Amino acid sequence: MEFLQNLVNSVNGLVWGPPMLVLILGTGFFLMVMLKFMPLSHIGTGFALIWRGRVKGDEETGEISPFQALMTCLAATVGTGNIAGVATAIFLGGPGALFWMWCTALVGMATKYCEVVLAVHYREKDDRGEHVGGPMYAIKNGLHKRWLWLGGAFAIFGGLAGFGIGNMVQVNSMALALEATFAVPLWVTGLVTMLFVGMVILGGIKRIGAVAAALVPFMCVAYVIAGIVVLVVHAAELPRAFDLIFTHAFSPIAATGGFAGAAVMAAIRFGVARGIFSNEAGLGTAGIAQAAGTTKSSVRSGLIGMMGTFIDTIIICSITGLAIICSGVWTGGESGAALSAAAFESAMPGVGAALLTMALVVFAFTTILGWSYFGEKCWEFLVGTKAIWPFRVIWVLAVPFGAIAQLDFAWLLADTLNGLMAIPNLVALLLLSPVVVKLTKEYFARTKAA
Repeated sequence: MEFLQNLVNSVNGLVWGPPMLVLILGTGFFLMVMLKFMPLSHIGTGFALIWRGRVKGDEETGEISPFQALMTCLAATVGTGNIAGVATAIFLGGPGALFWMWCTALVGMATKYCEVVLAVHYREKDDRGEHVGGPMYAIKNGLHKRWLWLGGAFAIFGGLAGFGIGNMVQVNSMALALEATFAVPLWVTGLVTMLFVGMVILGGIKRIGAVAAALVPFMCVAYVIAGIVVLVVHAAELPRAFDLIFTHAFSPIAATGGFAGAAVMAAIRFGVARGIFSNEAGLGTAGIAQAAGTTKSSVRSGLIGMMGTFIDTIIICSITGLAIICSGVWTGGESGAALSAAAFESAMPGVGAALLTMALVVFAFTTILGWSYFGEKCWEFLVGTKAIWPFRVIWVLAVPFGAIAQLDFAWLLADTLNGLMAIPNLVALLLLSPVVVKLTKEYFARTKAA
């Protein structure tokens, strides 16, 4: 077991090491240049399309509305990474890590846009008549047959990673937080979560989309409001917080209090890695959900899909990061969710930690729902629709085990598999980028003519 742990540790170091982070950031920047920075200039268009996408058009095909598809993506991405992940990045990389999270998100908007455009453009119908898509189908239908193994590799990595990063790790975070804050036994959290997860995912993407559309906007807005309260209380520290962020993005920061200090490379590494962990730009998951959305335009789906990265990182992660830095708790030696809880508690004594725990619970629960769909479609690609019901049952049964288990190795393995998903996806994005550019030009030419 120790040999296996060391092996996975070594692979993880490679997967999330500098070459991979450069590849993800480099691909995002390349795609942004290819698109002539269109994603940044069309943020307003993206928000407008989200609002209009709440209903299905008469001529559009798909299982859920574009809004529900985006909320399913956000359900999966807005999770423990927005609370614990941001805190860990600052704990290990200093305030400068937040700057590199922002950079990751901005170029990640181009990555996410291309992922969704290709997923919708190359989607197909399964033998149940439902739309399926994602990097594996973009590879299968967009590239030569000799690349098909790459789609299979993505599906294997995604199908296995989901059980860790999207299921057991999430419920484990929920259970530990509820035990620490409200003394709820771990097994109680596991059983209750299993019940609610089963009620939702056994109903398929339509029920997942409906629940995500109801829960995700509420949880995001409520968390942002609570975060703004923290920032208002510590408003006098905001200018210094921004100074720390921009200064230490490019210069080392010395040890102070319980903070051990960090080099610039640490700020870059942990900012980029935790940014990707949070918004999943480059991993290819967004396209899987967006492919089920009702649409007659892959570009319009892409414009909606890229807003997931903006909302997840530029808005929600920024709130968490600024709250931690403004409150000064980042020098106290805490890490992970405990550090975020300390920031909220500093502004709202007696209730801040409880509010953050409830946010963590809802974020983690919705992540389990969103990732269940991603995992299901990966296994469907590999085995066919006969895998759907067995997968859903196994997914539901895995939940209580995640609540009570010691998951250090599961987390490490899932994190490694999660990173490996990026390689097939990035290769497909680079090879199919001319298709995205062509579709984008055609779409904007039509809208300008109209």
